[in-house]
Amino acid sequence: MIFSLLATRRFAPLFWSQFFSAFNENLVRNMLAMIILFKVGAENAGPLVTLALAAFILPSLVLSGLGGQLADSNDKARVARWLKLAEVGVQGVAAAGYWYNSIVALYAALFLLGLIATLYTPIKYGILPDHLKREELTAGNALVEGAGFVAILLGLAAGGLTGLEGISRPMVVTELGVVAVLCLVSTWFIPAAPSSVPNLRIGRNLIGSTFALIGDLRRDRRMWVGGLGSSWFWLSGSVSLVLVPVVVKQRIGAGVEVETAISLFFAVGVGIGSLLAGWLSRGRIVLSHAAWSVAAMGVFLLDAGWSTGTAGAAHGTLSLPDFLRSASGLRLVFDLMGLACAGGLFSVPVFSAVQSWAAPERRARVVAGVGVLNAVFMIIGATATAALQAPWIAVPNPVLLVLLGAANLAAAVYFHRNLPDPAAAAADYDPTAAAVRPGE
Repeated sequence: MIFSLLATRRFAPLFWSQFFSAFNENLVRNMLAMIILFKVGAENAGPLVTLALAAFILPSLVLSGLGGQLADSNDKARVARWLKLAEVGVQGVAAAGYWYNSIVALYAALFLLGLIATLYTPIKYGILPDHLKREELTAGNALVEGAGFVAILLGLAAGGLTGLEGISRPMVVTELGVVAVLCLVSTWFIPAAPSSVPNLRIGRNLIGSTFALIGDLRRDRRMWVGGLGSSWFWLSGSVSLVLVPVVVKQRIGAGVEVETAISLFFAVGVGIGSLLAGWLSRGRIVLSHAAWSVAAMGVFLLDAGWSTGTAGAAHGTLSLPDFLRSASGLRLVFDLMGLACAGGLFSVPVFSAVQSWAAPERRARVVAGVGVLNAVFMIIGATATAALQAPWIAVPNPVLLVLLGAANLAAAVYFHRNLPDPAAAAADYDPTAAAVRPGE
């Protein structure tokens, strides 16, 4: 079922649209980082690079409510086409920023890409239950999540290559244009998904409507706990990807190629976990293993923190082959891939359940609400981590991994007690909304 979906028009165009979108967002973000680090030579490179992430996330805290309302009140496929058409113009801003080494233009492009992503997210997840049968929903989410992480990795790698000598400006500008066109073309083939509430009024208070989405989630305990589950995955994953590369550099002495491989291992692990979740579902939405997956995340984090914490400071730089031949390197790779795989096993069925529980006329706004919660959790995780790393506290990074592992064990207990029974995932699901259209 998982791979047969890629041959259907009701899923394949959306799959490739979100894949190229995720690739593009991370390409531009890392392109900006490379210009800051190597071409502009800014003294405050660290804060400027962090600001790039903030520029991308900020629109989700303001415009998620608008995104959910637009998706619920219009044909989702049509809105997606207009957004990707606008992205072609934004790509022109990014190309100009790269050509002229303008970090202002690249910040503007990244902010606009974050805005488009905010409006697009309720569409790409809200439209899945419209085009997929219920027994296909977990498999569809598995493909979207797994491929999304691979696209992020490839985008970051492509953005990093723009800082290398020998990479010409016309080549990079052409790449930006090709990716934008691929996003647009793939989106154009998404089948129509008419609105269930075409008379829905768009709220004028953008910030109020965005945070009202969280209030709406809280009114349905199932969706609130499911939204917390999705957000916990993003918090754990984002903090881990901040801590692990630093720990590897400090305790093992990893070189640039090892740092790149760390992201690869994580992306592959999430992909494996996501596909495994789709395979285990066998046409159902299975939540029975969700809490155990969070517990496994905690165990892998505890082991990663313990193994690096007991190692001394690194001396010299370790190449990738030497890293993979060392016992400490293999142990860390095992922990990281185990963490990512368990995360995929947890996040895919939980988010699939939220999609299936949401009423068709509110589904996009529910997805947008979960997106707001994800952003809030990632900001909380990043802020707390930065505070604990500050010089006046200076908690060692391996200890932070242990603390995150312990927090995951506590979260596993919470989700074990509060996630609904797997059979409840079928409640309130509208089978007519997921009917397969003739000829698709």
